[in-house]
Amino acid sequence: MNSFDSTPTLSAWRAILALAVVFVMLASTGWTAVAHERVTGEPLQVALGAWERGRTGVRHLPDPASSPKALAAFFASLDTAQQSRLAARYPLVVGNMNGAPITLRYHANRIALRQARAVEEHRTRDSRLSDDGRELADQRMHRYESLLGGDRQILAFDPSGKGRAAEVLGDLGRAQRVSIVVPGVDTNVVTFEKSANRWFTAPVGMAESLYAAERAAAPRVRTAVIAWADYTSPAGLGMDAATGKLAEDGAVRLTALTRALPGTSEVSLFCHSYGSVVCGVAAPSLPSRVTDVAVAGSPGMRVGNAAQLRTRAHVWAMRDSDDWIQDVPYLAVGGLGHGADPVTGAFGARVVSARGAAGHTGYFAPGTESLDNFADIGVGAYHAISCADGAAKCRGGITAAG
Repeated sequence: MNSFDSTPTLSAWRAILALAVVFVMLASTGWTAVAHERVTGEPLQVALGAWERGRTGVRHLPDPASSPKALAAFFASLDTAQQSRLAARYPLVVGNMNGAPITLRYHANRIALRQARAVEEHRTRDSRLSDDGRELADQRMHRYESLLGGDRQILAFDPSGKGRAAEVLGDLGRAQRVSIVVPGVDTNVVTFEKSANRWFTAPVGMAESLYAAERAAAPRVRTAVIAWADYTSPAGLGMDAATGKLAEDGAVRLTALTRALPGTSEVSLFCHSYGSVVCGVAAPSLPSRVTDVAVAGSPGMRVGNAAQLRTRAHVWAMRDSDDWIQDVPYLAVGGLGHGADPVTGAFGARVVSARGAAGHTGYFAPGTESLDNFADIGVGAYHAISCADGAAKCRGGITAAG
């Protein structure tokens, strides 16, 4: 068992029984069905195989799993033309490579998006596909068209499986403060953005809302926000959402991103719902530049208290009074559940106001105290944060930004 497990009391056993009933109900209604991603033959895997056999001039290309520092040194040894040729030849590899120059990644991902769009356009006319298959191809094609629009800065893109993506708002290279939005269940390339109520569950809308709020809160602070959907999230409220396997995989990717960001910016994580599980698992491995980890609507962070996160970052938590997540049993037994409730006093997080959030998905909605508090955390304006208790307890012990 994890360190936060203990011999269940009678009330805990009741909670376990309730959790089991929930899982049975979810399974019987089909909510636990998850379409497993293919691995062999997926675009990124094919591209990595080609990269491993490739060269630039007479030099072998470096192992893609090398450290960001080593990969950065490799790209620094190339001239602009050589870098561009690699991006054109291996766009999926370069576009997702921590350590490659940020602007080169943006360029590579535009190439990869154009290629992926052409594939999906062909699939929309493929008579061998079902109606549902052609409809999904149409959805993906239009999503790729949208991501190609304007001067969007796509930091990561992988069309494999249900698809992953990450987008940067602002100048990542010059930013003093960087915020990363880590979303929860049902996040994939199609749901990466939405046109209606875009700030509720779509990572791009959440990031756009946070970016605008941070600029309003501190106009002189150079900020950047990353909409980060670059991990495989659970599909629906099934078994994957109740266990930590996908969070563990996501935590590896999130940690790699934070370690590879350019410059010396301070970094804040804003983790919603299952995204807070990802952040909890990642916490012990985060670099010191991560100054804040803020969770909203959290089912738990896979620990019993904030000290067990083993991070020097400030840990913040909020939950709206109407958020259904509060009815989820906060326990961890046999791999099920994610541990203690982060908004309880015993957990030890800094609990801030979520007034106005209105449920589980409204934490990034403009005009809410939840968004205002996120923005203040993101720019380091800790003195302006509204605590859940209406006093100043959550701000105690913080003397300066960062």
